[in-house]
Amino acid sequence: MSTVQISASDVNKLRQQTGAGMMDCKKALTETNGDFEAAVDYLRKKGAKVAASRQDRESNEGVVVARASADGKFGVIIELNCETDFVAKNAEFIAFGNAIANVAVENKPATLDELNQLGIDTETGRATIAESALDKTGKIGEKIGVSKYEIVEGEKVVAYIHGNFRLGVLVALSANPEGAEDAGKDVAMQIAAMNPIAVDKDGVDSTTIERELEIAKEQIRAEGKPEEMVEKIAAGKLNKFYKDSTLLNQEFVKDSSKSVAQFLQGIDKGLTVTAFKRVTLGA
Repeated sequence: MSTVQISASDVNKLRQQTGAGMMDCKKALTETNGDFEAAVDYLRKKGAKVAASRQDRESNEGVVVARASADGKFGVIIELNCETDFVAKNAEFIAFGNAIANVAVENKPATLDELNQLGIDTETGRATIAESALDKTGKIGEKIGVSKYEIVEGEKVVAYIHGNFRLGVLVALSANPEGAEDAGKDVAMQIAAMNPIAVDKDGVDSTTIERELEIAKEQIRAEGKPEEMVEKIAAGKLNKFYKDSTLLNQEFVKDSSKSVAQFLQGIDKGLTVTAFKRVTLGA
């Protein structure tokens, strides 16, 4: 038995390097008198070293989880990735994604880095989300980790998950009248289906506007239209772009006779969308 003192930082270093469990790493260092290379070999012989050899693997499968807080004022979307569809459909993997979303809603971290440093309950105790993902990498044999994290705040935030955890949407409404939850779900489904680039034309960045105008002008010139008509026709094409690509101006998918803005006005006068986020798995 080793007489070398094994520190917590040594255990954590080996854990980060290999992805093996904390107790496994401590035992490996104890058994090898603190020799890191020997400890790695020990873990490999026990079948525990997986994570280090997985860090350069592609992990484009997984789940997208959208969740709103109980008071409806805050929402999150997380994308938890793995390497294969088989693991993505595993109940334990999905439960891990849901648990991460719950932690995010409870703690409201501002960034993905902050989220990964939050504590989460595991089978062996408390660990950070990053550490727990690394542990699962070692156990499952696939690279596991959170790749995307989005938040939305508002008077009424509604979350929607589409396609068996493959796409998540958050939409924030300007108020919370009767029927807001159902209306928010309808708008979230609109966002999932139509993929708008902004809430309205004021949210479209100037670079995109300039690009669309330039494309429109080139198309018009190619059609042989007089130069004095180019600007006017291009402005019309830009308005069509806003109608197709901005949420409030889009035709409402459930009733094409009205826009999304008009649909919301029918729920409650002045009701509108203040923000949204849309995350597609692997995109």
